Amino acid sequence: MTSPTPVRTRIAPSPTGFLHLGTARTALYSWAYARHHGGRFVLRIEDTDVARSTQDSVQQILDSMRWLGLDCDEGPIYQMQRLARYHAVVEQMIAAGTAYRCWCTPDELDAMREAQRARGEKTRYDGRWRPAPGKVLPPVPAPASGVKPVVRFANPERGTVTWDDLVKGPISISNEEIDDLIILRPDGVPTYNFAVVVDDWDMGITHVFRGDEHINNTPWQINIFRALGAPLPQFGHCPIILGEDGLKLSKRRGAVSVTAYEEMGYLPEAMLNYLARLGWSHGDDELFSREQMVQWFDGSHLAKSPAQWDPAKLAWVNAHYIKQADDGRLAALAAQQLARRGVIVEPADSLVPACTLYKDRCSTVVELADWIEIMFADVQPRAEDLAAHVTEPVRPALQDLRERLTHIDWERTTIAQTMKDVLAQHQLKMPQLAPALRVLVCGRPQTPSIDAVLALFPRATVLHRLRAV
Repeated sequence: MTSPTPVRTRIAPSPTGFLHLGTARTALYSWAYARHHGGRFVLRIEDTDVARSTQDSVQQILDSMRWLGLDCDEGPIYQMQRLARYHAVVEQMIAAGTAYRCWCTPDELDAMREAQRARGEKTRYDGRWRPAPGKVLPPVPAPASGVKPVVRFANPERGTVTWDDLVKGPISISNEEIDDLIILRPDGVPTYNFAVVVDDWDMGITHVFRGDEHINNTPWQINIFRALGAPLPQFGHCPIILGEDGLKLSKRRGAVSVTAYEEMGYLPEAMLNYLARLGWSHGDDELFSREQMVQWFDGSHLAKSPAQWDPAKLAWVNAHYIKQADDGRLAALAAQQLARRGVIVEPADSLVPACTLYKDRCSTVVELADWIEIMFADVQPRAEDLAAHVTEPVRPALQDLRERLTHIDWERTTIAQTMKDVLAQHQLKMPQLAPALRVLVCGRPQTPSIDAVLALFPRATVLHRLRAV
C-alpha cells in the first residue's frame, strides 16, 4: 500500500456539472491517504470536454472542496492550459511508433462497425491506418478535402494487462479486448485516457483512487504509461454508490450536488464522516473526526461491494454533529438559512440561546432555522390545534397570564414562576396551560420547556400573540 517515493494523490473532476457524491468520496479518500502518509494532494480540473465544461461548474467544484475542507497542496491545474505539453508527447509517440495518425471519416467508421456487426464481430477500430512492416496504408486525403486526422495509440495487440488493484485485488484484461483508442482529436484536444496519463506522469501521482467505472479505462492507461516509459501509479477502484432505488447514483441520474447538502443544512464534518463510511471502515466505528480518519486511513479496509446511500443514516450522523457543534457557529449558519427566506436577524449571535435550546431536536440546520423562525415570522396555528388546546376552561388563565407577563422581569425563572401562580389561581395543571401557550405563541403544540421558549421571544411578540384569547 505504500511507495518508496513520497505519496502524491489527486482528484480530477470534469467541470461538466456539479461535484457529485461519488467524486466527493473519491476526493476524501485521496486526501486522507495523502494526509496519512504525509504526502501531497493535487486538484486537477479535467476540462477537455470543451463543449460541456463551464466556469460555473468549475466554481461549484472549488466551492464543494472548500466546504468539505479538502484542502489541496497543488492546483487547481487546468488541462486546457497544458495543450502544448500533450501535443509534444503525441509527436514523441508518433516518432517512436507508439501512436499514429488516422484519417478515417465518421462515415467510414460507421460503415466499419456495421460490417462487423453483420459478421457477428465485436465492433472496434480495425487498424487500417496503423503502420506495420510491409503494409500499404490508404492514401492520405488531400488538404482540400477538409478531412483532419485523429491520432491513435498503437495498443499492444497481444498479451495481458494486469495490475494489483488497491481495492479489488489482481485484475487482468487481454489486449485483444481493446483497440487503438483516439488520444488526440481532430481539433487538437486530447482525449481523457491520454491526458490523464500525461498529467499523472508529469505530476508524479503515485496512488489513484477513483470509481470502478474506470476499470475498463485502466488497461489503455497502463499501456500508455508503459509506452512512455513512465512509472505506474497504484490504482484503487472504489465501488459505486447506489441510490435509494438501488440504481447507480451519478450526476446524470438522481444525484444531488455536494453544495446542495450545505444548503439543506448538513455540516461538512457530518458529510465527510458519512461519505467515508460508504466504502471504508475502521472496526465498528461509526462516528469519527477528520483527524481520526487521517490517522486510520492507510488504504486498507476499502469495501469491494457497492454502498447504499441512506438519507436517514446521514440525518442521524448530522444530528450527532449538530449536538456537538458550537452554538455560535450554529447561530451563524441558521442566520444564513433565515436570510434565504427573507428573515434577517442582526446580530447573528442573538440566536445563540435559541440554538442552545433547540439543537438537540434537529437533524439539520434547516430544521434549526424552522424552530428559530417562529420568533420572527408570524405563525398560523392549525384550527384543529386551537380547538384541541385553547379551550374555554383555559382561556381565563391565558388572559390572566398575558396581563401578568406585561409587568415581570423577562427571564426564564420569573416566567416559570408567573405560570405557576396562574395555574394555582385558576386551579389548572401545566398539561392544560402549556400546550395552549405553545399553539398560540409558537404555532405548534410541542416545543421544549415552554418557559425556556418564551424567554427567547421578545416580550412584545408573546403579548401580541396572546392578544386574541
